[in-house]
Amino acid sequence: MRVRERRAPRDWIPPGPPAAGGDDAPSIDEELVYLSGEWRLFQRRQGHKWSLDDLVTAYVACREAPSATNALDLGCGLGSVMLMCAWKLQSCTFTGIEAQADRAALARRSIRWNGVANRCRVLDGDFRNGFEGKFDLITGTPPYFPSGTGTVSEKPHAEACRFELRGGVEDYVRAAEPLLARGGALVLCGTRPAVKDPSVRVTVIPKAGKPPLFTVEVGRHDVKKPREETLVVRDLNDQWTAQFRAVREAMGMPNR
Repeated sequence: MRVRERRAPRDWIPPGPPAAGGDDAPSIDEELVYLSGEWRLFQRRQGHKWSLDDLVTAYVACREAPSATNALDLGCGLGSVMLMCAWKLQSCTFTGIEAQADRAALARRSIRWNGVANRCRVLDGDFRNGFEGKFDLITGTPPYFPSGTGTVSEKPHAEACRFELRGGVEDYVRAAEPLLARGGALVLCGTRPAVKDPSVRVTVIPKAGKPPLFTVEVGRHDVKKPREETLVVRDLNDQWTAQFRAVREAMGMPNR
């Protein structure tokens, strides 16, 4: 069993709504890690873990749809994007849909641990098979690479998270378009353009001088003035930039 400690300054106080906690502890091959504020996430010690792309996707989603009341996370996996958004958007209800049943089960445990089962749920299934409803906010972090274009990790779930076994970002766009409510935002992370005429495109650079790592695109029904943004995570001295510290602070994480 592993409960990972948070690296934070001693005077840092976790912001936002408290987590309910409970007696659901991680098993020998799991860990319970921090997300936003006091909220945590169950994940496999040797499996796919939440990462930078989840954080930036959640940040952009909350920034671009601050008044959302009904959100959908396509291929929600462990539920990291959904839960970070739920921490920030406390008046919004969330639905996640996930094709890998064991990952969906971990997401449900995290929902219960954080005490938000009243407004967060995860459905088993493949969203490409059809889904109904209208949502103010739709998010997704699709796999980046076509199947067969790289070496597959031995870690559980890594292949499905990184390679397009069930299709790529275009499938996310096709599924999301009829579900997006008028005035809503579709927020997708990827390594190639996906959203037609995005209202916002955030290019994420891991360190000053390095090539882009991924982009987060925002799609809307009505695009008035598109804008391009760049987020540099670390400077030349390998320290977090003021930009990235602001992202972490906005999402309830230590920024130093």
